[in-house]
Amino acid sequence: MKKAVIVAFDKFTDLDIFLPWDLLNRVKFRDKGFQVKIVGTESSHKSVCGIDLTTHGLVEECNDADFVFFGSGPGTRNLITDRMYLDRFKLNPERQIICSMCSGALVIAALGHLEGLSATSYPTAFEALEVYGVEVARDTHLVVHGNIATAAGCLAAVDLIGWAVEKMYDAKVRADVIASVLPVGQGQVCIYP
Repeated sequence: MKKAVIVAFDKFTDLDIFLPWDLLNRVKFRDKGFQVKIVGTESSHKSVCGIDLTTHGLVEECNDADFVFFGSGPGTRNLITDRMYLDRFKLNPERQIICSMCSGALVIAALGHLEGLSATSYPTAFEALEVYGVEVARDTHLVVHGNIATAAGCLAAVDLIGWAVEKMYDAKVRADVIASVLPVGQGQVCIYP
C-alpha cells in the first residue's frame, strides 16, 4: 500500500493543500489501497483564509510515507527557524518522493535536502531560499532532481502532483488524474464520478 502525506501548519495557503489533496485522492479510483493523509503538529491548523483543517495524524508520519508534500504560506517562515519542528522529520530522498509548492521549498531546504541543487518557489521566497545556498530557478514552475521536486505558483500543483503520481504509478494513472480536472475539451473523457 502506498501512502502520501500532505504537511499542514498554521497560516498555510489553502489552495496549496486542498488542490493536492483532491488530486491525490483521485488516485484511489485506480488503487483502492492508496492512502492520503494531511498531517501537522496539532489536531487542526488554520489556513491563511481562516479555514480550520483537521489533520489525520502527526508530521512523524512523513518519515515512512512514499510521498511527502510541503505546501506554502506565511507559516513556513516560522517552521524553518524551529529546530524542534525540523528534527521531527527523518526524510530520505533515496526512497521517498519529496515535493513542495512555493515557499514549502524553504522547509525542504531547511531540512538539508536542497543542498547543491536548484529549486523554484514563489518570488516572495526567492531570497530566503538563496540563503540556503540553493540556486533559484526564477522562471520555471517545476524543478525536479531525482525524487525531489519543487513547484511555483499554486496551479503548478497540477504538474507537480502529476509528476509524482507518474513516479509512483505510471503515465496512464497520471493522465487519468490530470484529465479529470482539466477544463472540458482539454482532456480525455473523465472516468471519475
